Amino acid sequence: MCERGTEIVGAVISWGGTAPPEGGRGGPLILTEDVELLDDLLRLCAAAGARPEVHHGGPEREQGWDSAPLVLVGDDAADRVRGATHRRGVVLVGRDQDDSGVWRRAVEIGAEHVLLLPDGEQWLVDRIADVAEGVGRSALTVGVIGGRGGAGASTLACALAVTAAREGRRTMLVDADPLGGGLDVLLGGETAEGLRWPAFADSRGRVGGEALEESLPELHALRVLSWDRGEAVAVAPEAVRAVVSAARRRGGVVVVDLPRRVDETVAEALAQVDLGLLVVPPELRAVAGARRVASAAGMVQRDLRVVVPTGAAPPGAGVLDPEEVAGLLGLPLAGVLPWEPGLSAAQAAGVPPGGAARGPLARFCAAFWDRVPADAPGGGV
Repeated sequence: MCERGTEIVGAVISWGGTAPPEGGRGGPLILTEDVELLDDLLRLCAAAGARPEVHHGGPEREQGWDSAPLVLVGDDAADRVRGATHRRGVVLVGRDQDDSGVWRRAVEIGAEHVLLLPDGEQWLVDRIADVAEGVGRSALTVGVIGGRGGAGASTLACALAVTAAREGRRTMLVDADPLGGGLDVLLGGETAEGLRWPAFADSRGRVGGEALEESLPELHALRVLSWDRGEAVAVAPEAVRAVVSAARRRGGVVVVDLPRRVDETVAEALAQVDLGLLVVPPELRAVAGARRVASAAGMVQRDLRVVVPTGAAPPGAGVLDPEEVAGLLGLPLAGVLPWEPGLSAAQAAGVPPGGAARGPLARFCAAFWDRVPADAPGGGV
């Protein structure tokens, strides 16, 4: 829209002259007369999918100082806004990495952040995109990981997501285990239309939360990001970071089914999990294996808790008390998961884990969500 060196005529530039995207809160307000800085800020707004307003005067109320969700003040305009009413969401943007005075000017205008280009471009794109999407509270994100193979972690992850969706919460289920066979299969939706992980393998930077949600299969009133039946078994850590971040920005609940082996890619998912659930059957061999999993996952996820399924210990094994399992692992006990017979038969009949609202699995999940409100990420149990 604005080429470098082009003379800007008029006091206000409206990006496209149209309303902000549906569901958004409008674009940022830009205050600067530095043509090169303006070009860069417009480019970053375009990358974030936002429509800004550009003003060259002072921060008069009618120009949006009070109402804009985000204000980007060029360092050249700091003197002109010094007397403006202090408000949240003001970013002072400059270029001179050696100018220590920029911090003093930021304090004088009440800026929350100082951004120096080009180093801070990605941060600013993310912040502008949050504004364009109308982002509120991030989703409560729960990760589920098995202490040993066959512990029932994928079943619990599906049941948590199905229960949350049934209760009317915006829910997304993310399958982070490429060797698990695909959670869409567990939910009876392997033929459902929508994208799977391979479509996001090359994602970098920022993925739009709304676009992600709309592109995924909808099963049992929730969105599912699963693996397909192709040969791809991995995505780059950057792609996992971008996709899980996009899922979280949509709010509500995100449930992530995690593999037991914690590599760099899994660590990116764990880093965005508010609460981790380690599913450990009550027998010594499972506890021994879970200790290794907990050690690796605990390097990234600090809030890791134990779920002990009953009726899961192999015949002849010494069954441990759930509190003993948690004590041996040195982790808090999140709950005891009751055994639910007939899960395989129910799945064959099209009923997903947690689909029987009065079943033991669904009741456990409903009680879990009651203890961890969906609108309070990181809330205590």
